[in-house]
Amino acid sequence: MKKTTKALLVLFLAWFWGCSSDSTDTDASNASGTVDKTANLQGTGDSARDLLSNENFTKLKIEIAYVDGYAPTEEAIDGFVNYLKERTFKEEIEIVYNTLPSPDEESLTLDEIADLESKNRTVYNEGSTLAIYIYFADAPADGDDLEEGLVTLGAVYRNTSMIIHEATVRKLAAQSFFISDADVENTTLNHEFGHLFGLVNLGTPSIHNHEDTEANDGDDPAGNNHCSVAGCLMRAELQFGGGLNKGQSLFSKNSNGLIAPCRLSGASVIKMLENRTAKGVLPTPPDLDAECLLDLASNGGR
Repeated sequence: MKKTTKALLVLFLAWFWGCSSDSTDTDASNASGTVDKTANLQGTGDSARDLLSNENFTKLKIEIAYVDGYAPTEEAIDGFVNYLKERTFKEEIEIVYNTLPSPDEESLTLDEIADLESKNRTVYNEGSTLAIYIYFADAPADGDDLEEGLVTLGAVYRNTSMIIHEATVRKLAAQSFFISDADVENTTLNHEFGHLFGLVNLGTPSIHNHEDTEANDGDDPAGNNHCSVAGCLMRAELQFGGGLNKGQSLFSKNSNGLIAPCRLSGASVIKMLENRTAKGVLPTPPDLDAECLLDLASNGGR
């Protein structure tokens, strides 16, 4: 009798362990317990339709990772979330904050930004939730020249990854009587997320041609992934070094093979916001023009 009981116990434990092992394999983690990050390590604009529509993901989870003391303003994040709800079909948008120590760098290259993400990012796609990572840094972009007005506010470099140079945002906003930190933060967030939406020709096809062009190394016209329509949030003038060749972009060459299609120009953004105040308009981010809105709607957005 005792032998029979012991045998049944062994069979039960074997069945239990087998079931436990099967359920682990269907989890978001693989057999080793690590998270599958592949879907969040694609090119800029590759997740445009997933961001805009509810076909594959119904929720956005946005990690705001910031160096201690460099958190974005609540006003800017509220404006940013409203912008996302206006342009996408995502009704549920969750913001999670992650306070980080300073990397103690005088400036940040794109390689260093990507390395910091790999060490500190905590949210990744899971089930019906699409995850975004935005890092607010205490250091400027490598190659910035504050005296010449050539400073970078932000950039996107993967399908769900963004950098905001908060230290630079604050320095520039402090130079203007009319412009606040929140105004610059909100404009930078909205513009860069426009690229994650696939604008312009970065994953969301243009219904009508409205991409601005610039001369490439061979003097042939080449699109620069920015809009040619005056007054648009994605206007080319907001890009860092709008008149430079693509090969001259400091963010275009790195050992990880990453490319940032846009470095948002601090001087251009401040000028644009000040021009809006001069016209009696609040220094809020400009809207997307009709062509960009048409493109987004055709790719699953509102």
